[in-house]
Order: sequence, then C-alpha cells, then structure tokens
Amino acid sequence: MTDERKVVLEVQGLRKSFGTVKAVDGIGFKVLGGEVFTIIGTNGAGKTTTLEMIEGLQMPDEGDITILGLKWDRSRSAIKMRIGVQPQTSALFDLLTVEENLETFASFYDRQQKIDDILSYINLTDHRNKRVKVLSGGQKQRLAIGLAMINDPDLIFLDEPTTGLDPQARRNIWDIVLKLRAQGKTTILTTHYMEEADKLSDRVCIVDQGRVVALDTPKALIGQLTREREIHLTFTDGDDPAAEAEAVTLHHAAVTRVKRDGDHLIVWSVKPEETLYKLFAFTSEHGIQVEQVSIREMSLEDVFIAFTGKEWRD
Repeated sequence: MTDERKVVLEVQGLRKSFGTVKAVDGIGFKVLGGEVFTIIGTNGAGKTTTLEMIEGLQMPDEGDITILGLKWDRSRSAIKMRIGVQPQTSALFDLLTVEENLETFASFYDRQQKIDDILSYINLTDHRNKRVKVLSGGQKQRLAIGLAMINDPDLIFLDEPTTGLDPQARRNIWDIVLKLRAQGKTTILTTHYMEEADKLSDRVCIVDQGRVVALDTPKALIGQLTREREIHLTFTDGDDPAAEAEAVTLHHAAVTRVKRDGDHLIVWSVKPEETLYKLFAFTSEHGIQVEQVSIREMSLEDVFIAFTGKEWRD
C-alpha cells in the first residue's frame, strides 16, 4: 500500500562547505504532509546546517529545496508566511510578557492564530501576563513553540526543543508535538534524545558526516538490525549454576552466542522466548534459581551506532 500524502518538503543534493570543511555533502529527502520527520546526528554531522538551508537562513552551495511547491529564490516572502520556525529562547523579548511576545510575532504575518488559542495550546494561559525573564526553561521553550505556531503554518521547524529540560518539561513539549501531528501539521524536528525520536517520529533521518546514512520509520530501522535479542539472567546461587546454564544454552539452535560473567549470563538468541522456555525447563528440573531475567530489545540508539559507528551521547 502506497502513502498518498502530499510531499510538502523536498531536498535534493544539498551541499555546503565552510572553507575546506564539507558540512553538508549531498543530503536529500522528502517530507510528507502531517508527519513528524526527525533529523538526528552528532554535533558536526551537518543537521543544523541542513535545517538552516531549508529554513532560508543559509544559501546552499549546491542543491535544490522545494517547500510547499515553492522555491526560496522566487517565493521567499510566500514561504516565510507558511512556515513556522522555533526561535532560540535567547531571541525572546525578556521584558515583554508572554502575551506581548505572541502579539509582536503575530504582527509579522498576514495570517495569525488567536492568541488565546495559542496560549491554551502551549499551556501558558495562566502565565500570559508574566514577563519572559521570570519563566522557567520549560515555559520559555513552550512559548518559543507558540511563536512558531502563531501564523498557523503548514510546516513547523523545531530545533532541539527539549535540550536541557527536566523530564516533565520534556514530556510537556512531547504533548505539543503530538497535538500538532493530530492536527495534521507537518513538523521537522531535531533532537539529541533517542527516546524522543522513537516516541514522536513517523520517520527518522540519520545524518553523519554531512550525508543521510539511514531514513525510515523507527520500527523499520530497528528491524534492519540483526534479529538477535539479548537475554540477561542472574543466578541466585552464584557462578556454578550460571556455568551449567551456559553449557546447556550453547546447544540451542536459536542461540548465536553466550557470554558469562560470574553469576550473570548473557544469551543472544533469534528466538528469545523459545530459548527462555528451554532455559527455565532446565533450571526447574535441576532446582536452579534465577534471581533476575530480562530481554533487551533493540533501540534507535543501536541503529545509530550500527549506521555511524559512533556512540550516542545525550
């Protein structure tokens, strides 16, 4: 079944160098209407430069950008009216109130949403008369997103909107992104948090050394990795029971490898449930007690490491 949603952003062969450094080296992708499209990569991977070129803040050395069927060189004013860009919190007017900031940004556009609606959307109605300088970090970030929404844009850019926030403030931002998707808005997101990319994204684009190295849904990307799963077991009575279980486990057809460290056993299996069933049959028959057991599922972090060869750091 094909996805018939409209392409709202198409990037082809983007390149950008700063001196001898190739920041972006042939990046290309398409974004569909209504999806949350997330770009992830380490610092220096090229994602910020890519985003700035798409937003019209930098000119590419080569390549083509089409936003809502329009080009920056011919329709700059029209594009600005139809996209929303989250400003850095340092760009907010500290001495103005939340409401005054929204009113100021609204004056830049031909089309505006109602201030009351935005305040409700970003959960700042009770803070509308507070000056920005007294807001918490999470409240400032929600206001920045509200400013990106003020012109009722068709395409919204959120650049690392939850960086530096505590877990609750981060989840408040997640709720806003999910509401935007429910409304049919298209969101381009960058993030340093793998869990965030996994939970929010329809598709994830992994960028490394200025190139797209992987692009698909989180589930599909994870599915491209090995079908092995890690089974972790800790044995109550120490090393000997773990060694016995290790010897038996090595004979299971679904098991690809086994590693033991004292009373802790790690088993890699392509059929983890079947392997566990056989393991528990053995331990029950021999009176061996298992203290802890868990199956580690693959994650987007595993995908990132597999495609880039680099450890991820939040």
